[in-house]
Amino acid sequence: MMAPMTITLAVANQKGGVAKTTSVASLGVALAELGHRVLLVDLDPQACLTFSLGIDPEDLELSVHHVLTKDVDAEEVILETDDGVDLLPATIELARAEADLLTRTGREHAIKASLEDVRIDGAAYDWVLLDCPPSLGVLTVAALTAADGVLVPLQCETLSHRGVGQLLDTVHDVRRFTNKGLEVWGVLPTLYDGRTNHARTVLETISQTYGLEVVEPPIPKTIKFAEAPAAGRSILATSRSSKGAQAYRQVATHLVERAKRPKAGASAKGAEG
Repeated sequence: MMAPMTITLAVANQKGGVAKTTSVASLGVALAELGHRVLLVDLDPQACLTFSLGIDPEDLELSVHHVLTKDVDAEEVILETDDGVDLLPATIELARAEADLLTRTGREHAIKASLEDVRIDGAAYDWVLLDCPPSLGVLTVAALTAADGVLVPLQCETLSHRGVGQLLDTVHDVRRFTNKGLEVWGVLPTLYDGRTNHARTVLETISQTYGLEVVEPPIPKTIKFAEAPAAGRSILATSRSSKGAQAYRQVATHLVERAKRPKAGASAKGAEG
């Protein structure tokens, strides 16, 4: 079993373009800056997280695909990055993993089983962040089964939250069948334009409709985020003092505090709606 201190957080939204991968990379690096041991897991066949941390997926012989479908030990595949976090990388081969896993007994537990004994320098990771693919397929369900909590990055635009209900239905099913302890940690507003009342209204609507906590502060819309992946580093490295980097640092601090909360049935009610 993983040490009790390890927090596994799935970052999920089946809608693309919500800064999900940026959020995983930035929050992981922010947590590392706070002194935490962090493992990021790229579960998206597009391998955007892997690429954004300076690793070319085409140069990799081993990836998370081999861990999930070929019984390769995760510790053989994990890479150190220049940003102070470790990475379990993805390649396009991961697209095959969905089909491979479909025929397997206990496929929902594949990620959980692969990560159970993963350690860094003999000690457990403090945080494992799972970058889920933009779908509600086998890999996302397996990520939710492995997670203590799920964070939902959401672009503050009309209709951007239409998929939230579907995601919460999936969370509800996972809680019923494979991971009773899964908690929804809330919505993380991304690509936020504070100059418009509209963005705030969208957030309030989501909060009221689904009973979800809104994780503050919102992540502002900034060109710096587009520049960071091209440099193969997170925005916390490329633009340390930018508003976006500072916002992610504040959210990371919020997550550390959130992790200290006792688990309670009451916290699950958001996913029931």
